[in-house]
Amino acid sequence: MLFLADFSVIRPEPGLLFWMTLIFLVFWFIMSKVAFKPIATALKKREEDIQEALDQAKKAREEMANLQSQNEALLKQAREERAKILKEATETKDSIINEAKNKAKEEATKVISSAKLEIDNQKNLAMAEVKSQAGLLAIQIAEKVLRKELSSNAEQVNYANNLVKEIKLN
Repeated sequence: MLFLADFSVIRPEPGLLFWMTLIFLVFWFIMSKVAFKPIATALKKREEDIQEALDQAKKAREEMANLQSQNEALLKQAREERAKILKEATETKDSIINEAKNKAKEEATKVISSAKLEIDNQKNLAMAEVKSQAGLLAIQIAEKVLRKELSSNAEQVNYANNLVKEIKLN
């Protein structure tokens, strides 16, 4: 009992200190072989996994930025093509309208010139007929006047001779 009476936690005995140190070192050695290596390996693997995930996230961010810039470039190109197509469509519309106007003007000019030509032809025919009718009428009137004035044979011969003289003078 003396042994227990002399025991103090604050002042351990050298033998107890030796065995505690030896047990701690053995425990530490066993733990380093059994637990510390797997824990260190697991921590290293976890660190690598985290780094790999961060690298993949960075790579994904870069790819997203690249895709976004590609999308913007595609949108810009699509807008330019749209503007080009609209411009071409407007030009085509304008050219079709101008072509239709020109054709309409040409057709109108053809119709007008054809109508003028037809009017001139009809006018010439009417004038010719009027002249012909006037000539026939004049001949009929002259014939009636001459018959009345030249009722004798001598007057007819005299009149014919005057006409011959006028023709020779012209």
